[in-house]
Amino acid sequence: MEIINEEISKKKKGKKAKNQKEDVVMRREQAKFFVDVSNEKESLDLIFCLLERANKKEHGRPITFKDVVLCGLAKLTDKDLERIQEASLTEMEKVNRTLLEFNQKNSTTLTLGEFLVKRLGIN
Repeated sequence: MEIINEEISKKKKGKKAKNQKEDVVMRREQAKFFVDVSNEKESLDLIFCLLERANKKEHGRPITFKDVVLCGLAKLTDKDLERIQEASLTEMEKVNRTLLEFNQKNSTTLTLGEFLVKRLGIN
């Protein structure tokens, strides 16, 4: 555990360079997760609606957000994870991915500009 903490503390602080991917460090000892939906009215409404429906019962302890999340996580499929991964991409990342797929499929080495000119049919 000390090695991981040292590596994390060695990261440079400040503004990251453009096009630099941020490494995700998974800490298995993490036990708390926070979800901030304060600026997402639709998500907040959905959560409260689900909790109200879940708690319309006569017996048992109150259902919490944790209960709903844990039940939902167990039902996530590979297709759901793919959809989540797709939603995490920016527009430019989608364009670059399409460029890489095109170059691999056609055995070419087009640049982004050349690819866009060809794809958009610009002369």
